[in-house]
Amino acid sequence: MNLHEYQGKALLKSYGVAIQEGMVAETMEEAVDAYKKITEATGSDFAVVKAQIHAGGRGKGGGVKLAKNLEDFKEHAGNILGMMLKTPQTPGGMNGPGKLVSKILIAEDAYAPDFDACEEIYVSVLMDRGRKCNVIIYSTEGGMDIEEVAEKTPHLVHKEYIDPTLGLQAFQTRKIAFNLGLEGQAFKEMTKFVANLYKAFLGSDASLFEINPCLKTGDDRILAVDCKVTLDNNALYRHKDLAELRDISEEDPTEVEAKKFDLNYVNLDGNVGCMVNGAGLAMATMDIIKLSGGEPANFLDVGGTADAARVEQAFHIILKDPKVKAILINIFGGIVRCDRVAQGVIDAYKNMGNIPVPIIVRLQGTNADIAKKMIDESGLNVHSAVILQEAADLVTKVLEEA
Repeated sequence: MNLHEYQGKALLKSYGVAIQEGMVAETMEEAVDAYKKITEATGSDFAVVKAQIHAGGRGKGGGVKLAKNLEDFKEHAGNILGMMLKTPQTPGGMNGPGKLVSKILIAEDAYAPDFDACEEIYVSVLMDRGRKCNVIIYSTEGGMDIEEVAEKTPHLVHKEYIDPTLGLQAFQTRKIAFNLGLEGQAFKEMTKFVANLYKAFLGSDASLFEINPCLKTGDDRILAVDCKVTLDNNALYRHKDLAELRDISEEDPTEVEAKKFDLNYVNLDGNVGCMVNGAGLAMATMDIIKLSGGEPANFLDVGGTADAARVEQAFHIILKDPKVKAILINIFGGIVRCDRVAQGVIDAYKNMGNIPVPIIVRLQGTNADIAKKMIDESGLNVHSAVILQEAADLVTKVLEEA
């Protein structure tokens, strides 16, 4: 689950991480009030207006502006609040429809009073699955796309691996500060920043904390000026307060609907809808579709209870995508009997009326022979297969005939 910047900063602050202070607003009246409070607290007329959407690169799309006075602020806030913001990370990129900005963050100008003395740093915490441990990635090249930095100047990207049995050690925080070229008070502040950032990562069961930029100010403070936070959905049952921060408006509406029915669904860009039981089998199904010349339109795991109601709902979800030209149902009947799944497919088909795309059903396992016979004798526009490659070839055939 992704958090907005203002939510992520609040979470960081609760763990003692120093942040760029700010206030969130949903209306111009709230925004102006926030601006006045921020500037009164800082003693400066400067403030930053930042669009709050679940996408990076907001500045590239005009979603981050520095206001130098109240009139300047009103212009920027008015332009950003309610805009359809396009960034390299919004759907379709800079050529896509963008995302609606319904909230803005009004933040202090953390670079004042000495902009030239500030340094932007990159710091992130995530899991390295290959090494089976958490890793802190950091670089002196903050404020830039870290992928570009890693590609062009890999020696500037450092990694500190955390032993899961020992946790983050004090010498590691000092090593990070040293590699960033810090000294004096800034060195001490960075060691504290990293230690508290790691505590926040563990304490919230996060899968990613990315601070870019992490700012060394002119007076040697270390602040999180921006942050990207992704929480582990599987751990949200332990964090009811964090689960309430979910912003459904930022998520794919079809994926949100699928979650209501306990369907594991991820929308993709292809033309072959997939309905499978089991995540591993779903991945294999997507692979063989790709290898056979098709393009998977989704990942959809219906779980172990593929009854008529569940199958029907899965059909509704898949068919919401206008790009889908065929549907492949691939079920392994271990716990669930294949004949029950076949009956579920037939019942769902009849309940929905005419399904506009051909359906290929591959059932293996308990009572698979009975299930195939049921599908073949149903009289519906449903093709049955026994071998997975056979099912993939049928998908390719119906797509060519379409």
